[in-house]
Amino acid sequence: MDAAEFRKRGKEMVDYVADYLEKIDKRQVFPDVEPGYLRPLIADCAPQDPESFEDVFKDIEKIIMPGVTHWHSPYFFAYFPAASSFPALLADMLCGGIGCVGFSWASSPACTELETVMLDWLGKMINLPQEFLAGKDGQGGGVIQGSASEATLVSLLAARTKTIRRVQSEKPELTEAEIMGRLVAYASDQAHSSVERAALISAVKIKNVPSDDTFSVCGSALKKVLDEDKAAGLIPFFFCATLGTTPCCSFDKLLELGPICNKENIWMHIDAAYAGSAFICPEFRHLLNGVEFADSFNFNPHKWLLVNFDCSAMWVKKRSDLIGAFKLEPLYLQHHHQESGALSSLWLQHWQIPLGRRFRSLKLWFVLRMYGVRGLQEHIRKHVRLSHQFEHLVLQDERFEICAEVVLGLVCFRLKGSNELNEALLKSINEAKKIHLVPCHLREKFVLRFAICSRTVESAHINFAWQHISQLATDLLKTWEQNHHHQ
Repeated sequence: MDAAEFRKRGKEMVDYVADYLEKIDKRQVFPDVEPGYLRPLIADCAPQDPESFEDVFKDIEKIIMPGVTHWHSPYFFAYFPAASSFPALLADMLCGGIGCVGFSWASSPACTELETVMLDWLGKMINLPQEFLAGKDGQGGGVIQGSASEATLVSLLAARTKTIRRVQSEKPELTEAEIMGRLVAYASDQAHSSVERAALISAVKIKNVPSDDTFSVCGSALKKVLDEDKAAGLIPFFFCATLGTTPCCSFDKLLELGPICNKENIWMHIDAAYAGSAFICPEFRHLLNGVEFADSFNFNPHKWLLVNFDCSAMWVKKRSDLIGAFKLEPLYLQHHHQESGALSSLWLQHWQIPLGRRFRSLKLWFVLRMYGVRGLQEHIRKHVRLSHQFEHLVLQDERFEICAEVVLGLVCFRLKGSNELNEALLKSINEAKKIHLVPCHLREKFVLRFAICSRTVESAHINFAWQHISQLATDLLKTWEQNHHHQ
């Protein structure tokens, strides 16, 4: 394919993507395929000779689309939103076109510098304390990670290095291995599984702190676990606080937890993967109060801020803590500007797991400029209004119950009755394939999660989803009573 054909095919592809997104509501939200569907549809190995673009293009509808779960459909209410917008897609095209691998300032100055400035923009939008911003001569700063899981891992590794060095200076008789064996990380019993995975990769113990009846961790619960572990000779070093947990969007109590972590020399990382985008709205900013105690903070613009995957924003108060954990400098990565103090924030390879990175800040730059803060606030507010609309519909039906406070765009609900009954309801919803939902467990209850996801979802889609769920519940309860009343 030469540049001339690329011009032609590029325009066709843009039209195809625009049509896909404009008419996505006509497609069944969840595919009909069985596992392994794809292999029989394509050749056993790559073709020896080139095929035409037409051949490839017609296989999109034939082979790919039948196996796609349509995350951007207004009937998709599963997981959390995956952000997307036309400006972000255009920026991603440019990112692919420039195709730099931005590990250091020299490897592509614009790639590094735009990222640093965009994270300052974003930090100011959510009113992050000054210490987290790079500015002209700040100690902190932001970086784009691939996902919140990576941000948690990076902060945990930095905390581990920092703690080992501190303990070695206090107790030189301990070996690094002895210290490692005593380190403990903590997170809520509602925290995402990626926190546990980060501890697994980092080879340190992790313990769950029990959450209260609102599914939040409070200070006394953390203090109790810390006191027990310190008495047993362990070294608490890291706590991951969650704002907007995955099961039910609950919020750990930062104002109680932060001072404890600071006093005990424990690195506090805040994972606000989904909820963080809402903090651009003044009415939700109080949910971030206490961030001033944290060492690192992360949220995903690629969930709820119209920037497509992957774009996970992470800030640290002291970038030297991160750089200290990851800095290795072979000659082929060094550069004569390196010693300039102003640029210590610009060697982003020391802020992440991989060396290479895509030019992801272009997406942020395009979206922030083309929506403006007000346009993004309106997007968030609309989703929150729609979740309260759904909550209101559920509350009007006495067969159902709401299982957790609805704060942002997630509603946790279920039929009053057994877990088996609710499992059957979810099965009938997802087998009908008119809408798509996923469940969670809240304590011993099996609960249905209804997340407002699509950029194009409207009030009518919420009403449709509720009528559909309500009808399926009616049908289910009839057969359920017939089948169960003899038992």
